Amino acid sequence: MVHRPFIRKAINNIFYRFIYETGRYNGIGELLEILGSIINGFALPMKEEHKLFLAKALIPLHKPKPVATYHHQLSYCVTQFVEKDYKLADTVIRGLLKYWPVTNCQKEVLFLGELEEVLEATQSAEFQRCMVPLFRQIARCLNNPHFQVSERALFFWNNEHIVGLIAQNRHVVLPLIFEALEKNILGHWNQAVHGLTVNVRKMFMEVDAELFEECRRQYEEKMARAREVEDQREMTWKRLADVAAERGGGNLVAV
Repeated sequence: MVHRPFIRKAINNIFYRFIYETGRYNGIGELLEILGSIINGFALPMKEEHKLFLAKALIPLHKPKPVATYHHQLSYCVTQFVEKDYKLADTVIRGLLKYWPVTNCQKEVLFLGELEEVLEATQSAEFQRCMVPLFRQIARCLNNPHFQVSERALFFWNNEHIVGLIAQNRHVVLPLIFEALEKNILGHWNQAVHGLTVNVRKMFMEVDAELFEECRRQYEEKMARAREVEDQREMTWKRLADVAAERGGGNLVAV
């Protein structure tokens, strides 16, 4: 019992050295596996030092490049925290968004899988705290040209608990992802993604047709304004080209 603080500090230091200094990940997965059992036995209410360990050590472990080698164990540890104390869901979700991969699609698929597990243990109040940045990121995932990322994001709508959270907060969620859904319908190259998008779109229409129509109207107005701006830009360039031609600049190179 008396050695627990020392052991926790030693594990923390190993994680910190890996994240911020060496990048050597040997043994990280095994340590996380042991921690999973320890976290599972945490007494409630959870101590502040345990919450600090989540925020300062476990969440930053999502940052290193070799996260795939230990992600399964890391995801289990993080999910255990949320299942023990659902109020930590906001901290975890914002942490995932902070370290969200930009160019690594396979890593992004792993993050989406972990995010779904966390959302399954998330209650409505915590969901509402982070749903705006969360669904901005999900919208980007929906439009990802890598079909596995887009498909994995669309699978969220197969989860009853997540669908319930979305339905309760549809007035916030749908406007955030409507454009992404429409872009997938109009132009995503993958048929499976296209089909899943149609199903999600239909689900929103059935839940709240009035809201769906309002989002569609706003989207069409936005697209019309964008086309108008593009037309004006082309007209401006055409006028400049005509003026240049009149002044003897007919040999201008088109850009």
